[in-house]
Amino acid sequence: MKKSKPAAKPSAKSASIKTFPPLLSAICHALDEKKAGDLRVLYVGDKSSITDFLVIATGTSEPHLRALRVELEKVIDASGTRIVGMETGESRSGWLVVDTFDVMIHIFTQETRGRYSLEKLWSDAKEIPAGELLGEKKKRPAVKKKAAVKPRKK
Repeated sequence: MKKSKPAAKPSAKSASIKTFPPLLSAICHALDEKKAGDLRVLYVGDKSSITDFLVIATGTSEPHLRALRVELEKVIDASGTRIVGMETGESRSGWLVVDTFDVMIHIFTQETRGRYSLEKLWSDAKEIPAGELLGEKKKRPAVKKKAAVKPRKK
C-alpha cells in the first residue's frame, strides 16, 4: 500500500496568493476590520515544524485584545477550522496567542510587542504583504492634473 504524499506547502520562493490558506485572508480581514495595528504576516513553514504562517498584530489595550480574540474565534469557527490552542496569558499580560495549526496568531499590546520582538526572532522568514491578503492592489502614484487656466478678464 502506497503512502499518499502530504499536500505541498508553499515555499518561501514560490508562495503566491493562490497557495495561501483561505483562513489566512479571513484572519487578516477580521483583524483589519477590528482596527488591529501593524499587521504582519510571516511565512515560516520552511523554518518551523509548528506552523506555516505567523500573524502578528497590535491591540491598543487589554479590552481591545479581548475584542480581537472574540472576532478571531468567530472567523475561525465559521471557516470550520479547529482551534488547536489558545493562550490568553495572565490577566493583563498584553499578549494572546491563537493556534489553528497552519496559522498561529499573536496579538500584543504595543509595549509587549516591543519587548518580545517576534519579527526579529523570525527575521529570516518571508514576509507576506498584508495588503495582498486583504485584497488591496498596489497603489500607483497619483498623477497631478494641471489646473485649468481661466482666461483673464480684460
